[in-house]
Amino acid sequence: MANGKDKNNGGNLGFEAELFKAADKLRGNMEPSDYKHVALGLIFLKYISDAFEARHAELLSEDEQAAEDKDEYLADNIFWVPKDARWSHLKANAKRPEIGTLIDDAMRAIEKDNESLKGVLPKDYARPALNKVMLGELIDLISGIAMNEGGPNGSSRSRDVLGRVYEYFLSQFAGAEGKRGGEFYTPRSVVQVLVQMLEPYQGRVYDPCCGSGGMFVQSEKFVLEHGGRIGDIAIYGQESNYTTWRLAKMNLAVRGIDSDIRWNNEGSFHKDELRDLRFDHILANPPFNISDWGGDRLREDPRWQFGVPPVGNANYAWLQHIHWHLAPFGTAGVVLANGSMSSNQSGEGEIRKAMVEADAVDCMVALPGQLFYSTQIPACLWFLARDKSNGKRGKETLRDRRGEVLFIDARNMGTLVDRTRRELSDADIQKIADTYHAWRGEKGAGKYADIPGFCKSASLEEIRKHGHVLTPGRYVGAAEQEDDGEPFEDKMRRFSAQWREQQAEAARLDAAIEANLKELGYGQ
Repeated sequence: MANGKDKNNGGNLGFEAELFKAADKLRGNMEPSDYKHVALGLIFLKYISDAFEARHAELLSEDEQAAEDKDEYLADNIFWVPKDARWSHLKANAKRPEIGTLIDDAMRAIEKDNESLKGVLPKDYARPALNKVMLGELIDLISGIAMNEGGPNGSSRSRDVLGRVYEYFLSQFAGAEGKRGGEFYTPRSVVQVLVQMLEPYQGRVYDPCCGSGGMFVQSEKFVLEHGGRIGDIAIYGQESNYTTWRLAKMNLAVRGIDSDIRWNNEGSFHKDELRDLRFDHILANPPFNISDWGGDRLREDPRWQFGVPPVGNANYAWLQHIHWHLAPFGTAGVVLANGSMSSNQSGEGEIRKAMVEADAVDCMVALPGQLFYSTQIPACLWFLARDKSNGKRGKETLRDRRGEVLFIDARNMGTLVDRTRRELSDADIQKIADTYHAWRGEKGAGKYADIPGFCKSASLEEIRKHGHVLTPGRYVGAAEQEDDGEPFEDKMRRFSAQWREQQAEAARLDAAIEANLKELGYGQ
């Protein structure tokens, strides 16, 4: 999420929050899971209409004929928006009772003229249960986003604001939906850790269970923030939930990101749409501990290079599917439940041992609790590498890390943002990423050193001694305590006196309780 302070585009975070508050007020008694599609569909419509109108105005000033040529827009990765589907038309008719039908017609017209949006846009705004007054007010509210931009970069800044608003709304709906919300949204700070550690500057980026596409949006942001261009990375993904796939397609389109995101309801295990492709960077947050993944039908699959994953838990199927798809110098970051680091059930320990011995594991990060909307299960990050001998990253060669695994214990990081949820700060994310970069031997990343209680570079021999359990707490040790300057004898004297005082107080309380019980007739 951008956090600049530009007055015109509402660059501070309060802008998105206030907008969501206003939109949420209009929701009335509607379920967040239902309202999500209503609001996000309209934001998307506003986005593509703004992008079209800006390009249309440019073309009109150059060549009137070109302004009506669909190919002129497609060449600039801008969707063609027919006249009656443009935002200005909907805004002018926002107060009419048939506004729902007009929105549905606009969505159908846009899908008809833009092959990549076929079956993506919501088209049930005309349903009787949807309050048409609320729809009109929502259109008025969204009409105010990124107004008064002006200037040569006005239209692109306007679209960036709409992209940020879309992303913010996604996160808020995920919070409102709780467990179900986590199925389509990975918290931004978790995605940031993966992106900052893997640094996807260029090449192919893949997510086999991509949700609403947050991994891709953050990867593109990373590229742009480091002087690259949209297009330096090629985006590939797969999603088995049709509704979530539609959210992903809109989320990427609202950012102007070209992608190849496939949907089928069988999922990546049973119908691997991109089976023959290999990727430079894989970022994934698979659903934790899935027991009904159909593993009994995949006993002989070539992806299981380290051992056949148990039928009752898909964690090691995800890890091996992802490793299988890595390019020769590819790296992956995977969010999994903590149990994956130590479980010995149904052969999982043997698979983990094989992965470690084959040098497939590069780094393990233990995360703090309460980061996710969908689960209170503690989570960790697995970083896999196809080749740790020099791990080429662009033109840069990293150091030989064979026979070593980096362990980072980040469980004490992050701050509570509300009663139930924690977030990692930018400084936390930077500290974790910088540690990994220094350990990998990246240019300009500084010298790596073990920090008790936080990070440890462990040898295969040390990992063998721990039975190939990969829980960072086993390796990093305890944090060094600062010496408070109090001599040991004085400290013991003080602690002893404190303990005796507490013992005396406990005895006094016991006696008082016993006396009360006697008075009530329950004494011994």
